[in-house]
Amino acid sequence: MWIVRLALSRPYTFIVLAMVVILLTPVVVLRTPTDIFPEINIPVIALVWTYTGLEPQEMERRITTNVERGIMVLVNDVEHVESQSLNGIALIKIFFHPGANIQTALAQTAGISQTFLRSLPPGTTPPLVIIYSASTVPVLQVGLNSDSLSEQQIFDYGNNFIRTQIATVPGASMPFPYGGKSRVVSVDIDSVALQAKGLSPVDIVNAVNAQNLILP
Repeated sequence: MWIVRLALSRPYTFIVLAMVVILLTPVVVLRTPTDIFPEINIPVIALVWTYTGLEPQEMERRITTNVERGIMVLVNDVEHVESQSLNGIALIKIFFHPGANIQTALAQTAGISQTFLRSLPPGTTPPLVIIYSASTVPVLQVGLNSDSLSEQQIFDYGNNFIRTQIATVPGASMPFPYGGKSRVVSVDIDSVALQAKGLSPVDIVNAVNAQNLILP
């Protein structure tokens, strides 16, 4: 209550202070910097591991679990780790303590990810490392469905038409479509005829890959 007694005893002082605040408010508002996407220090790093054809259970057992254990031990200032295993994809989010040096954490995470490759299934590629910021948070998600088109046709339509049109918007960043089915070539093998010629399924795969060339 002391401030009330002070205001009653010195009314002109508080009137002048109120007028100064009112006069300075427009100046402060006009000089305050603004930004549509301000720099926000979110201490989160995401790792996206891919291994085509591996089921979610195998992704968790062979890749996700091993990487989580290594990160908790070898990376500094880790608060907790969250993960999600999908068909052929393992998404691992690393949450750091407030005030952690995100650049140091990024360097440690990227370097340690290279050492994980020795203990992961053969053919595993290095992960995609993403730092979370205001610009990486999606502001629009588009879902496609159809009663007449197949999954392959919907995927092609979204990838070749919708994605290319939205990508022309200034400042927009369009990721690759998720879901649906990509066009593939299936080869049915006659195992008896294959053995009679002294060949194995690996020879068929190598022959198909040798013919799958993209020439300029």
